[in-house]
Amino acid sequence: MRGFFDPQTPRGANRPIYLDYNATTPVAPEVVSAMMPWLSESFGNPSSDHLFGRDARQQVETAREEVAALIGAEPDEIVFTGSATEANNLAILGIVKAMKSERKEGLLVTSAIEHPSVLGPFGCLGEKGWRRQILPVDSSGRVDLGSAERIIGPETVFVSLMQANNETGAIQPVRAIADLAHARGAWVHVDASQATGKVPVDRKALGADLLTLAGHKFYAPKGIGVLVIRRGTPLRRIMAGGGQERNLRTGTENVPAIAALGTASRLAREHLGRERVRMEELRDRLHGRLAKGIPGLLLNGPPADRLPNTLNLSFPKVKGRDLLAAVPHIAASTGSACHGGIQEISSVLRAMGLDPERAWGAVRLSLGRFTTLPEVDRASNDLIAAWKLLVS
Repeated sequence: MRGFFDPQTPRGANRPIYLDYNATTPVAPEVVSAMMPWLSESFGNPSSDHLFGRDARQQVETAREEVAALIGAEPDEIVFTGSATEANNLAILGIVKAMKSERKEGLLVTSAIEHPSVLGPFGCLGEKGWRRQILPVDSSGRVDLGSAERIIGPETVFVSLMQANNETGAIQPVRAIADLAHARGAWVHVDASQATGKVPVDRKALGADLLTLAGHKFYAPKGIGVLVIRRGTPLRRIMAGGGQERNLRTGTENVPAIAALGTASRLAREHLGRERVRMEELRDRLHGRLAKGIPGLLLNGPPADRLPNTLNLSFPKVKGRDLLAAVPHIAASTGSACHGGIQEISSVLRAMGLDPERAWGAVRLSLGRFTTLPEVDRASNDLIAAWKLLVS
């Protein structure tokens, strides 16, 4: 690599094109370098009192400071987890457990387009007798504020909402809903997994009491997440054990992954502005070229309030999976999911009210650090050619 965000890195003409950064990102070279010492000679347990343990503990605390600086939090508000899924479960189940111990029960609110790691715990709580309400979204995939004002009332005790949607990139009106929830006395959890490293994420600005991050969405490895817990927020641990992380998360700390996350956080903070502009330019170029070559191509999601790297498009007269099968060198995602061997339309696109033909034709193209202009042009040319062949 010539530099952190150097788009001129040489690429082979036949190299596969990765346009699935919203699914996961590669680990940045700088992040790999930060991990390596903690995978070899610096192997201490952070809970140990000797030199090796103290070195590991210092690295954990340094990374905690870097993560806090990225999202406008205090270091003691940062709890490392094994994933964003774990962080979401801890946020939702942990705060409900705290409220139950205080004999405070009420309405739990989330949206129709949340990640399964949010909708899943909500479903479990519903089975245990908790009342739940789902916020609808409009045709662009953004939570409807009018509905939120009607649903979030005095009986609401907890609201969970993503900052940006992983499929459409739609940025949600989080602060407006957080203000509404706080005015009703409710706690607010924000899942910022998809937004981190792409747009500014600030716990205070979002009005979040709890905030989730996913390391592998911004060039750290898989297996590391964060739950940010505002001071004074009631939360109970949901797993018994040593309580290494503020007595809320149990298990020996994954020092290599935590070190990696600290470096990824620093890099994201330093380069967010420049990379955001580059992503928007490449995304819009890709969209423009595809729209010019494919009559009837439709954008799914808001034209403005969305992530700078995300493009969800419906290709007319074809299914997204058939189109991607015709271009196996392009890595991207479709608007469908497979459950038990059965293909189903994405729950996000369904919540937006897309008709089946449009939803089946959806493809998500998400760009990232290593995406280059030549790749964007080659991908657009190949997608256009494949579409024309399929509809001919």
